[in-house]
Amino acid sequence: MPRINIALALSVSTIATGFLLAGCQGSNPREKTIISGSTPTPAPSPTTPIGSGEGLKIGSLLPSTGDLASIGQEMAGSVPLLVETVNACGGVNGEPVTLVPVDDQTDPKAGAAGMTKLATLDKVAGVVGSFASSVSTAAVSVAVPNKVVLISPGSTSPVFTTKAQKGDFKGFWARTAPPDTYQALALAQLAKKKGYKRVSTVVINNDYGVGLEKAFVETFEKLGGTVVNKSNPVRYDPKAGTFDTEATAAFAGKPEAVLAVMYAETGSLFLKAAYQQGVTKGVQILLTDGVKSNSFPEQVGKSSDGKYLLSGAIGTVPGSNGKALAAFNKLWQDKKGGSPGEYAPQAWDAAALLALAAQAAKQNTGVGIASKIREVGAGPGTEVTDVCEGLKLLKEGKKINYQGASGDVDVDANGDVLGTYDVWTVGDDGKIKVIDKVSPK
Repeated sequence: MPRINIALALSVSTIATGFLLAGCQGSNPREKTIISGSTPTPAPSPTTPIGSGEGLKIGSLLPSTGDLASIGQEMAGSVPLLVETVNACGGVNGEPVTLVPVDDQTDPKAGAAGMTKLATLDKVAGVVGSFASSVSTAAVSVAVPNKVVLISPGSTSPVFTTKAQKGDFKGFWARTAPPDTYQALALAQLAKKKGYKRVSTVVINNDYGVGLEKAFVETFEKLGGTVVNKSNPVRYDPKAGTFDTEATAAFAGKPEAVLAVMYAETGSLFLKAAYQQGVTKGVQILLTDGVKSNSFPEQVGKSSDGKYLLSGAIGTVPGSNGKALAAFNKLWQDKKGGSPGEYAPQAWDAAALLALAAQAAKQNTGVGIASKIREVGAGPGTEVTDVCEGLKLLKEGKKINYQGASGDVDVDANGDVLGTYDVWTVGDDGKIKVIDKVSPK
């Protein structure tokens, strides 16, 4: 099991039953986001009558702390926003939706313990999570035997596709971010477009890093490129105290570009070490979704003359090009202020699919949700971008095809979506901006 640089001690905090999001203070209970604590509740039955009080209970398993906290906190903010929206328009199957949030700490052991709590103590039917592929690997092994649907808004390792093809998940796994086989193709196409023929790789040594590395090497070579360190890949241990040796190795062999697949906390230390050694001079840095946050250039730091070290770096990230994106951005602005971060739209869509599938199944269970995810996400019904409109049509017995804030979310038999990728860069002012799009098709 790959390990993340975080303490092994688990401290899963729970929040007593209450109401969040000050924007909804009306008397209607469906206009509030219900946040449940850890008090055990009876598991919903497939035959539970609608309106009996056995409402849909879902969880979130996302990193509020640890190596991915800077992105995870934005993702975690989307889920209660979706639940509040759903409850304001009547809930699911005649009852309000209840949310149980858990911090997975960007740690597989914490994620497994959190998933165990959600499945066996809180009795949730579905969970939005996790972000790190290694954490989702641990969590899904708990979710499947407990018949809880796990929808990840950001775990992109190709390993999940392979396991789904083998039948390991039994329909209880899906994701709203495309797998890294697609991002690897997008990155390879980007490198070729930029004219780079010799590229090296350095990756965090976990499911995400190694999976993307392998897919990129295969794809880039098919496009005629050479991976300089293919026979001796650099995979760094996030628990290491320094990264000087790995930085030297990653930039050896005169590559024109170096693909760095990292998480923000440890990746910033690695890149800072490389810049301080002077090995990055004249080499293009290629980055991925794991570090695309507004704070990352600041984490890497500036040179003695005040210039951002990451200036000119480019990367890819799953794009958000759905018809619902503008509405989602406006809702976020109205409720939270500012703009949503990376993967916030994917987290919104993951929660939306749980609610829509439960309504389509007319039961608030994991089994019911699993049976309807593909139908509401990629079925032949009426295209809808508004989750409330989708719920209304489903209550009327009609079929829908949900078009999400992150894209079409056409979930396939393996739980995968295709998606497109934004190409982003770091400016001289340290700000990140999207400059292009690339499709893995």
